[in-house]
Amino acid sequence: MRRRPSYRDIDVLRREHTERQGAILARLSDFAAVPASEYFYELAYCLLTPQSSAANASKAVEQLKRADLLGSDIEPSEILFIKSHYIRFHNTKARRLLEAKRKLPAILSALSSGGSSPDIRLWLVGNVRGLGWKEASHFLRNIGHRNLAILDRHILRNLRHHGVIRTPPRSLTPARYLVIEQRFLDFADAVSIPMDELDLLFWSRETGEIMK
Repeated sequence: MRRRPSYRDIDVLRREHTERQGAILARLSDFAAVPASEYFYELAYCLLTPQSSAANASKAVEQLKRADLLGSDIEPSEILFIKSHYIRFHNTKARRLLEAKRKLPAILSALSSGGSSPDIRLWLVGNVRGLGWKEASHFLRNIGHRNLAILDRHILRNLRHHGVIRTPPRSLTPARYLVIEQRFLDFADAVSIPMDELDLLFWSRETGEIMK
């Protein structure tokens, strides 16, 4: 039997949540309002963020939109290589963007299938090159899905701080990811704050912003 968690600093957590809840709920509302016509660029953002900053990924996506990556025949690597928003491994990520563009009809079909969020995530991980569990969860959260953990280093550090996990793992296998996600959900239930709101609260601690 797993030991009962000894959560820490819950009063501080609840106070911070109360202070920032309005901005957090507004951001979650923004995610839920993203139209299907923008799904490709939300996916592009999540394909670009690994090992690059969120700010650079956002800037690169704006440039890709202006160049109409979705509607025209352009080479995205040239945009990803620009110094002002440089994306690491730009050639590999450019290939993944083009592959996602080719697979977009199947991706949109999966998103509109009526399947559960975990089932859609599993399909994305298996069918979209460059999307791991974290990136697939991030993409789905950014288009309005709820209760999927985005287990990056910021979230894992905060989960350790509050006693949800002992030590952030060096790597996340699918099985380990699901175990920590369930512990995150259990923690959210125990403190009566939805996991999606905790995710944005933890990010705001790290960056000072309620980021996407």
